[in-house]
Amino acid sequence: MTANIFNQIAQSWYNFRHWSIFRNELEALAQRWQKGKLLNIGCAHGPDFLPFKQSFNLYGVDISTEMLKFARKYSQKFNFAVSLTLADASQLPYSDETFDWAISVATYHHIKGQEKRQVALNELRRVLKPGGEAFITVWNHWQPRFWFSGKEVTVPWRTKGKTLHRYYYLFSYHELEKLAKQAGFKVLKSSPESSYRLPIKFFSRNICLLAKKGD
Repeated sequence: MTANIFNQIAQSWYNFRHWSIFRNELEALAQRWQKGKLLNIGCAHGPDFLPFKQSFNLYGVDISTEMLKFARKYSQKFNFAVSLTLADASQLPYSDETFDWAISVATYHHIKGQEKRQVALNELRRVLKPGGEAFITVWNHWQPRFWFSGKEVTVPWRTKGKTLHRYYYLFSYHELEKLAKQAGFKVLKSSPESSYRLPIKFFSRNICLLAKKGD
């Protein structure tokens, strides 16, 4: 179901979200990590690769064939090489300890079911090398627009004259941190997006988590 929805919105998403909204965070990570083998889980059409295109070996997975088609177009437009694979975040097609680093922008909140979300985080840890770090973003349940919503919502997207509904599971800071810790990660940082300016972090739109796999 999720794959079908994103197949249908891929072209309009490519045009609408042509640049990463987490550019500041990702550029800081590229400086922090310097080089290595990097996996992008739920890579969509590929804008989150840009800060890493110079010094990293890039890999991306997504459940949408259409998104991957636009990711190939994007990589050609911006002149970077990337290995792209159709795959689910809960079944990554890589051997243990394959990657130095990983990013997953706005992906895990589309996974339905507590058990499957935990399996996906376990998979992320499995494919990282010891000491490897992962950057994850999800939507925050306590952002003002969802104060009167449940934890599970559908968000409309209009394209080609019809309205499609995307599934979201809305996390709290504590919940995402707990999920990462249960997968065996150490939480290094849990913070709002860089554009968020209010003094209380718990009302941010996004939760940005930096986690490390133990040595």
